[in-house]
Amino acid sequence: MSDGISEDSADVVGVLTERIEARFDMGMDQLKAAVAAAPTANPEATDVVKWHGLLVEAQSVLERAEDDLLAALHIQPSEVDDPTMGLAHRVNAAVTARDGRALVVRWLLDPDAPGKKDLAAERLARLRPRTGPAVQTSAPNRPASTAAPTAWRSTRAAR
Repeated sequence: MSDGISEDSADVVGVLTERIEARFDMGMDQLKAAVAAAPTANPEATDVVKWHGLLVEAQSVLERAEDDLLAALHIQPSEVDDPTMGLAHRVNAAVTARDGRALVVRWLLDPDAPGKKDLAAERLARLRPRTGPAVQTSAPNRPASTAAPTAWRSTRAAR
């Protein structure tokens, strides 16, 4: 990755954590507590904390996958078997997930990132306060004593 982020996987989380702390002028623990106390007060901080958590989780999954692969490679003969190859694929998938989440965090921290200042971004920002579905997604509850509509009852009886 560019922008001062080392290829060393542990550095990705560390560098982004430092950037978050500098951006919000507080430590991660303080920021998480502030977001937990008032999640709607600063939507940008809420998004960054959410994605940082996903990044940390992905880093942890990656480290476990790498440890499993290294353990398997230490007991491997000269040729890699299918289970070990499966572990290698798991590491690759974990790297992809971690890097994708890191990109989202970087995008969230960059006020000039593509897509943040165009018309679509403005429309998305107007929709943000909505917390539930725009329309009712399930049938309203009917008291038990209310009969079902007659058309439904007749169709049901015909079966």
